[in-house]
Formats: sequence, C-alpha cells, structure tokens
Amino acid sequence: MSTRVHYRVTHLTHYRYTEQIVRSRHLAHLTPRVTPWQTVHEHTLTISPEPLEYSLSDDYFGNPVARFAMGTPHEGLKVEATTTVCVHAQAANWQSPLPWEAALIKTPALAGVGLDIQQFCLPSPNVPLVPGAHAFARETLSTGRPVVEALLALTKRIKAEFIYDPAATSITSSVDDLLRRRRGVCQDFTHFMLSGLRSLGFAARYMSGYVAPLSGTEANQGAGASHAWVAVYVPGCGWVGCDPTNGKFADDEFITLAWGRDFTDVTPLRGIILARGPQTLQVSVDVTRLSSPSDA
Repeated sequence: MSTRVHYRVTHLTHYRYTEQIVRSRHLAHLTPRVTPWQTVHEHTLTISPEPLEYSLSDDYFGNPVARFAMGTPHEGLKVEATTTVCVHAQAANWQSPLPWEAALIKTPALAGVGLDIQQFCLPSPNVPLVPGAHAFARETLSTGRPVVEALLALTKRIKAEFIYDPAATSITSSVDDLLRRRRGVCQDFTHFMLSGLRSLGFAARYMSGYVAPLSGTEANQGAGASHAWVAVYVPGCGWVGCDPTNGKFADDEFITLAWGRDFTDVTPLRGIILARGPQTLQVSVDVTRLSSPSDA
C-alpha cells in the first residue's frame, strides 16, 4: 500500500507599480492538477483588486489555467493561491530491468506511442538540443545501464556538479549559460537535464510545482518558491520524476501544478499591462505538511 502525504500550500504574488495601471490581462498556472498520484482537497485563488473578468479552463497540456482581466485603475496586484492536497508515493513502482536504450522513443517497441508522449522528445523554445547537454547525459548513461538507475545517476550528477545559486541566472538564462557558469536554480537544471535527455531520444517533460522544505532532517533546495523538475517516460513505469536540484526522485515531497515542454508553457503568473513605469515583484511560498486534510 502506497504512503500518502497531505500538504497545505500558500503562494502569494504581489506586484507593485510606480504608476496606476488602467487595464491588464493575466494568465495563471496556480491551480494544482488532479493526477493519479495527487488529490486536490481544496483550492482558492484570491485576486486583489477584484478582476473585471475571470475564467478557469484547461490549456493544451490539460493544466488548469486561470485567465483574468483588470478593468479599474490600480497601483498593485495581489494573487494568492491556497491549496490543500494529498500526494501518494510512487517511487516504489519505478523499477525496470530495461536498459536505458530500450526506453528511447525512437526504438521500434515504442514507435507507436501517442503524441502526448512523443511531443516531449522535441526541442522547445527554452530547451534546444545543446551538444554539451547531450555529451553530459551520454557520459552518465553508460551502455546497457538499467533505465531508472541511469536516470537517477544523471539526476545526482547534476546536483553534484552544479551549484545552486539564485543570483547566478535570470528567468531568460539559457542552457548554454548554465553550462558556462556551472551554477543556477531549479529552472536552469531542469532545462539542462531535459536538453540532454531529449537529445538522446527520451520523452521528458518540464514539471512545475512545489517541493516540501524538509526531507527528514535535510533541507530541500528550491523550497519557499515555485519549483521545477523533470518527468521521464519509462515503459512499464509511466512518468518517472527526477529532481536535479536536489539529486533525487521527485516523489511524495513534490506538489504538481502543471507540466509542459519548458518553463514558458507553465509560467505561474504572466500578463500584459498598459503602463510605462517599472514594477516590483515579491513572491512567497509556504508548504506545510499536515497529518490530514482537516488540519488545514
């Protein structure tokens, strides 16, 4: 019987503008997905000031996405997502005797998988197929190595050889930037791992969500903010979660918001505003482990 963990997540985004905004439109990936391993018990999205228009629907990848528009003058925008979820452990099922070469989508046995899997083999705007990422992944995945073991080894190697440094990169940094600087954050490590895996022929998707602050007595890097990790398609196992930021499987310490090809598909909050002046942004994320949903 799989274990399960309950969490309460509060994600607050606060924009302050130097001049009044008359109109704006926004898109938010802040509503967690319901998945076979994740149950959403409660979710609220509070927007201040109150939007003129609001709708919730699914995007191309099946992620819940909120769209809203502001129609009255305002000098700031607060968006607070509050969620209670239950996450079931999966790692015990991530076992396969297959060599990693047999998990590549280009192999004859997997030639008939659907577009929902095949599309994650391709390069995307933030994940080009970079030769340096390909060489790094191929060097780690020695010939014939069992696929899940090989994926975990790659995950751990990225953690060991790259430095977690929020000041080293920006939201626009590339895979080549990470290779050159050898330091970055979860988004950078995830894009790098995706580039290496896709260049080999794996189907691998960008996962967006949160990570619990503690793993036993050890702190998880990337807590206190939105987090990103990789999910790799493995025949017989499904999608195997790998977190290169913390060098381990992404299992029941991870709360899933959305997935796509890269960060641009699942940006937590973005929009267009009519203004000339600069703006400031403050984001805070709090993830609390609960004994049951009733503790929320």
